[in-house]
Order: sequence, then structure tokens, then C-alpha cells
Amino acid sequence: MRGKLTRREFLQKGVLAALGAGLVSCAGPQRLAEITPTPTKRPTLTAEAPPTPPAEGTPIPELHEARYYLQLDGNWVQCQICFRRCTVPDGGWGFCRNKINIGGRYYTLVYGHPSALQIDPIEKEPAFHMLPGATIFCTGTASCNNRCKFCQNWHLSQRSFEEIEHIAISPEETVELAQEKGCDGVSFTYNEPTVFYEHMFDVARVAKQAGMRTLFHTNGGMSEEPLAALLEQMDAVTVDLKAFTPEFYQEVSSSKLEPVLRTLQQIHQSGVHLEIVNLVVTTLNDDMDDIWRMCQWIRHTLSDEVPLHFTRFFPAYKLTSLPPTPVETLESAAHIADEEGLQYVYIGNCPGHVRNSTFCPECGENIIARLHFAVLSLDVEKGKCRFCGHTIPGIWWDA
Repeated sequence: MRGKLTRREFLQKGVLAALGAGLVSCAGPQRLAEITPTPTKRPTLTAEAPPTPPAEGTPIPELHEARYYLQLDGNWVQCQICFRRCTVPDGGWGFCRNKINIGGRYYTLVYGHPSALQIDPIEKEPAFHMLPGATIFCTGTASCNNRCKFCQNWHLSQRSFEEIEHIAISPEETVELAQEKGCDGVSFTYNEPTVFYEHMFDVARVAKQAGMRTLFHTNGGMSEEPLAALLEQMDAVTVDLKAFTPEFYQEVSSSKLEPVLRTLQQIHQSGVHLEIVNLVVTTLNDDMDDIWRMCQWIRHTLSDEVPLHFTRFFPAYKLTSLPPTPVETLESAAHIADEEGLQYVYIGNCPGHVRNSTFCPECGENIIARLHFAVLSLDVEKGKCRFCGHTIPGIWWDA
């Protein structure tokens, strides 16, 4: 294998995909096209033969020490980054498979080694109330801290770091490249950003210093302390609220609902812009009573102004036997959200649907006309509806 790719080689090899092509956000229906750079040279790390711990004080090449973990007796560590709080023995990995305990110190394997870099429209995140028409420079890596059976990006999220290719690029180089490509912001998506927290944090910090906007798309399982620190570097967050029953989270995602609800409250209270995505999976989380309870919780616990995206499921990964979500099911869910008083309700993965667009809740005018991810017209001026002056929550170009 070759050594690290330089940034020039990286660009020459065409790793960066064209605008809007290829990789998709957590709920997207489009084809997943993995980037295929020449892999960087990495230490061989297997569960059967963990690397020999170095002598005390010896730096470990190509590994980056993790944030938020506790050192325990006997060279064990406990990760503090997400709700799982993995307890890991010397030579072992956490649930996400991206971190390893070497000699009682915890290291991330994916820092500076993304497996996905791409330019997307911001609407693809989805972030409909943030700089409409903007382009974002997206970063993703291997693995996830969930095991969703419906994952559209399972090629990344359900594979370990050693199973897929990656390139070497520092946070500074990432932001420089994003600026060279004319992007308005940086985003962290495709797989779960929590599992590459350290790299995400540093890229976001550098991007903010450079005057760029920052956002990430998450499953909402991050712990409170690291989330609080990260939100100081973020302008917006899109959270997947996968269902409103603990049973769905356990059986379909091998996860938990309660941490996600806490995360949503923490983001909302922080003042960082928040949008919510609910992927409606046929027969699994499409019960309208559960959707009504979810909408009621959003309105009373968060706000009726939080944008909510009901997204169409397409067969993927381990749920290929299920049919796509009927559009009528999504429309019924949206109607329930309307009845509950939510003001900005969208239907995603249905190109051309009227609910791709944003309507003023006061006068009813179409203030952001969209065709799928394309913005056709924008009638929000200084954060207000151009027609009636109603304040529209979000992050706007001239506000």
C-alpha cells in the first residue's frame, strides 16, 4: 500500500464527488457511491491480535487520543461520548469500532481519515431553514453507534474502519478544500458523526474561525457534556427521531429513545438551530397514534416552530422486503402534525411534492419554493416573510 495521499494527489484523483451526486444523508433514497481513493497505510488492528502497547510516553503514530473517556483500574477505559458508555479492556474496541484502548489510553482510529467527502446542497441534509440554496462540504467516516436495519448508508455506517478505504486529510486541509470549492459551510453526515467526534469538533472549530457555517446530522445519542461543547462550534443540527416507541429503537436500531429526547431538548435550549427528521418505515413506525404523540411532544417540549420532515422510506440494507412508504401515509402524518399545530412540516424523498416547499404559517404564501433539493424562489427577507412580515425561524442569508 502507498503512504498518505497529499492534498494535491487527493484532488487529482477526483475523490471529491460532483455537487449532489452519490452519497446520501441518513434517510435519502439515492444511490450510494463510495469514494475509492488509494488507501492510506494503517497499522493492522484486529480483535484477535491487538497492537502491542507502546512504552510509556511513546507517541502512537497515526492514532489520535479520544476525548471524553475515563481511565479505570487494570488499564480499562470507559467511553463517555454517547449513551452506551462502553467499558473497554486493554486492546479492545468500543461498540462503534472506531476507538481502541491501548495501554489504558483510548484512541480514535478515524481522526483525519474520512471515507466520504462530498459537496451537497444544504437541503439534502435536510436543513430547510438554513441558508436556502447553500452548498455544504460534507464529511463522513466508517461505522455508527446504532445498528439500524433500514440504513441507506450502510456501506459506511455498518462497516468498520478496516473494511473501507479512507484518505488522509487534516481539519485545516478539509476547511481549505471546502473554501476552494466555494462551499458556504461544512457538515458532518452520512454515518453517525458521534463516532468521529474528535475530527468533527476540530473541523468545525477551524471552519468557524474561517467564517464558515457548521452543521451536523445525528441520531441524537451523544452524551450531554460532549454535545454541549460541540454545540458551541455548531450553527445547526438535524436530528433523526426514528420513532416514538422504545420498542422500535431497540428492535430496529439496537438503540434507545430516551437519549434522543434528551438531546433534542438540549439542542433546543442551546439556541442552536434544530430540525427533526422522522423516516416513516412501512409497518414499523407508521402508526398514526404514535406519530400524534411524537408531534404533541415536539410542540409542548420543544416548539411548534421546529421544522419536522417526514421522510419516505425506500427498501435498503436488512429491510429490502418492505415496500416504499406510501405517499398517502406521509401525507396523513403531515396532516396530524398540522392538526397538532406544528408550523413547518415537510415531506421528504418525494421530489415534486408540494410539501418540499416552505409556506408562511401566517399568510399561507409559498416563501421558499423547492423542487426536491433545488430552491426555485426565496421570499424570506431578513428572517421575515416578504408578503406579511411574519418572522420565520432559521438562519438566513441577510439576517
